[in-house]
Amino acid sequence: MPKPKKAHESEVTMTEMVLPNDTNTLNNLMGGRLLHWMDICAAISAQRHSNRIVVTASVDNVSFSEPIRLGNIVTMKARVTRSFNSSMEVFLEVWAEDIPAGERLSTNRAFYTFVAVDQNGRPIEVPELIPETDEDNELFASALRRRQLRLVLAGRMNPGDATELKALFDLP
Repeated sequence: MPKPKKAHESEVTMTEMVLPNDTNTLNNLMGGRLLHWMDICAAISAQRHSNRIVVTASVDNVSFSEPIRLGNIVTMKARVTRSFNSSMEVFLEVWAEDIPAGERLSTNRAFYTFVAVDQNGRPIEVPELIPETDEDNELFASALRRRQLRLVLAGRMNPGDATELKALFDLP
């Protein structure tokens, strides 16, 4: 069994500049380009936690609250929130910064799930995550509910077996 790791050990910050080739006809960052950058940042976090090759299993509820404009600096911060057998949930936040205007705003948040694999592409065990802060503990606790929701929506778990979700709604 791999040695447990503390939450901060998986933290990754990645920065990109929005260039003309990254934008649509309105000079805003294309959503697909941002998703590409987010996937890379989150994957590095999962690899750092697991010390393994990782593959993206799912991305939850990415919304685009604010446009990111040509010339903005995009900062992404990712960290593993919880690990399971071979999978890990990674929380990712995105900010856009207009340096000349002195403005920085939150633009995106998402939860990614990665699976650690061996050289043959088979799932492999990952280290347990040890939360360190109050925020880590909240994300850790709610990760099980998000995992059960993902599995139910994917048809891989019977809704009646999703005990954490049922507890949210105080269902029998």
